[in-house]
Amino acid sequence: MDTGSPQDTGPDASQSTIEAAGGEPVWIALPPGLLKMRRLLLVVWLGLITLAAGLVPGLLAGPAWAAFALPPLALLVWGWVMLERNWRSWRYTERADDLLISRGVLWREETVVPYGRMQLVEVTSGPVERHFGLASVQLHTAAAWTDATIPGLDPAEAERLRDRLTELGEARSAGL
Repeated sequence: MDTGSPQDTGPDASQSTIEAAGGEPVWIALPPGLLKMRRLLLVVWLGLITLAAGLVPGLLAGPAWAAFALPPLALLVWGWVMLERNWRSWRYTERADDLLISRGVLWREETVVPYGRMQLVEVTSGPVERHFGLASVQLHTAAAWTDATIPGLDPAEAERLRDRLTELGEARSAGL
C-alpha cells in the first residue's frame, strides 16, 4: 500500500479528489502547520514537566544537574521523530460514495465513512489551532464508534470539506 507523503498532494489538489486516471483515489496529506503546532506543544509541555520535576533535585544536586536533563532531552528527541511519523501517516480522500481516512504508524487504521451515513459534519478550531491557522473536521454518524476526525486542516479547506460532505450526505440519505 502506498503511504504517500505530504509533498504528493495538498489541500489545493482536493478540488478534484474523487479518483485519479487509473481509478486509484488521490490522497490528501495534512498541512505542515499541524506538525509545527504539535512540536511546539511537545516542547512547552516537556519543558514545564522538566522544570516542575527537576528544579528541586537539580538545585540540590549542584553541578550534577545535567543528569536530570538527559531523560527529558531523550523524550524530546523521541517525541520529535514520532510526531513527524504520525503526521506523515494521516491522509484522506473523497471517493464516489464515501470518505476514506487513513492514519497510523505501527497500527494502520483506515476509516470509511459513507456519505449517506453522515449525520453531522462540524468544523472546530481551538485557540492554539487558530493561532496556527488550523481547523479540524469532525464527522458524526449513526454509530458512535464510526465517528471520524481529520485534524489540522487549513480553515478554508475544512469549510469546503464540511460543505461538500454535507451536500453529499444529504443527496445520499434522501432515499432512506
